[in-house]
Amino acid sequence: MSNQKLTFRNKKELQEAILKEKFKGTSDVEIGRKYGVTLRYIEKLITKTYGLNISSLKSSKKIKKLHPENYKEEQTTLWSFKKRGDWVTHSGEYRGNWSPYIPRNIILKYSNPGDLVLDYFCGAGTTAIECKLLERRCIAIDINEKAIELAKQKLNFEINFKHYEPELMVGDARDLSFLLDNSVDLICSHPPYANIIRYTNSKPGDLSCYDVDDFLEEMNKVARESFRVLKLGKKCAILIGDLRRKKSIIPLGFRVMDIYLKAGFELKEIIIKRQHNCKTTGFWYKNSIKYNFLLIAHEYLLIFEKPEILAFSKHEEIKNCEFNLDYKLKKILLDQNIEKLETTTVWLFPKESLETKIEMNLISRYSKGGYYTIISFTHRKNRENSSIKRVRKSKNLLFIKFPFMEKNPSPEAIEGYLKELEKIVSLELSFIKKGGFLAIQAKDVRIGKYVEPIAKRIIDSLTFDSLSLKEIIIVAPAFTDLNNEIYLDNLKIVHQYIIVYEVKE
Repeated sequence: MSNQKLTFRNKKELQEAILKEKFKGTSDVEIGRKYGVTLRYIEKLITKTYGLNISSLKSSKKIKKLHPENYKEEQTTLWSFKKRGDWVTHSGEYRGNWSPYIPRNIILKYSNPGDLVLDYFCGAGTTAIECKLLERRCIAIDINEKAIELAKQKLNFEINFKHYEPELMVGDARDLSFLLDNSVDLICSHPPYANIIRYTNSKPGDLSCYDVDDFLEEMNKVARESFRVLKLGKKCAILIGDLRRKKSIIPLGFRVMDIYLKAGFELKEIIIKRQHNCKTTGFWYKNSIKYNFLLIAHEYLLIFEKPEILAFSKHEEIKNCEFNLDYKLKKILLDQNIEKLETTTVWLFPKESLETKIEMNLISRYSKGGYYTIISFTHRKNRENSSIKRVRKSKNLLFIKFPFMEKNPSPEAIEGYLKELEKIVSLELSFIKKGGFLAIQAKDVRIGKYVEPIAKRIIDSLTFDSLSLKEIIIVAPAFTDLNNEIYLDNLKIVHQYIIVYEVKE
């Protein structure tokens, strides 16, 4: 805090002044500058005073419309809502709540009128509001009684068509004992992220107060209860994101995915939800380049299914799976660059220049003007005329690509690819300079009715002590032409990943 705080006789006077500013609608940034306090200090004060973490202390707005205008159901795996949605009582004052477009899409796609929807991280009641509007029954719980009070306020509106009033209660997502086995038609929920935004003043059982390892341990309990109460063949939708700690990425999204898979679920979809609150100019652009980091601009919307028939081991031992490996060693000139580098973890480029733009961003940001190598995987079925020429020269960047994944490879090819990838990384690591980078292009693929999470499996398999996970980047065409196709059962997979590791000094 700055010396400005010293003008107050005591801490209580400072806090009262801040609360008055909040009632006037002054932004947190302005309050921070005026009173010399951090944004975290303001959040803690609001949470402690009112029992929940909200950005605005003003009363709810008047209802102007009951539904979003020109609504269209999402058909691909990249969801991007520039406006968070403001119909009925939806608003963004509850920090970290999701856009109502997300539960609306999930509810319409994976449930029917009259179905029972469960949200066990209710927050301000976004999911419950959508259930009321869309003629679904809803049970929504939250460990914070103040959040339930806020949600009840937001649900206090009248509509003149058939609906079910949601049932809201204080409860714990880890204990759903009030629900019978196989009794829920859809789970639709947005958990807190481990110790990022705190929603209570350290209330016992509030998962937002747990750090990563403890958070994941508690989410194990949530996943097991979810599997128990969900009906066979029904869906569980969870929105979760990644964290950055000490310049490295903690893949919280993939770790939560793993927890639900181990609980017995199958993976129906991995949807990338793009965030639009990341600034990419001025201060943030300069610092992104100077300190070589990207602003996290994506979350994972994971759609799980409770299978009607329990699956056994899917990943069998694979033998005799062969690949062509095309090695290209290049040298980038110090003055070679692109007009502007990407500064967030979501890269959208024109389809015709997608691969070129990816390479130029990686090279400009991670090769540091030195040598870089590109390895391109091509799947083949026989060994004839096979020759692999490895490049044994020190380099700043190794970029591994996989064009064959575009054609939805067989389970055999996927398992072979993962084994070959681990072997190549092991052989090539000593030729990447310390402080250099390894980048791997990956794409999820669909096998039958379920998705194989290739990026997650790569991160699970590459456990070398010398590698530190630097970034998980989402890349996709800027515009996706579906040619009027409607993907009624499966979404069209349009996103890819660039997984970036730093070789430790």
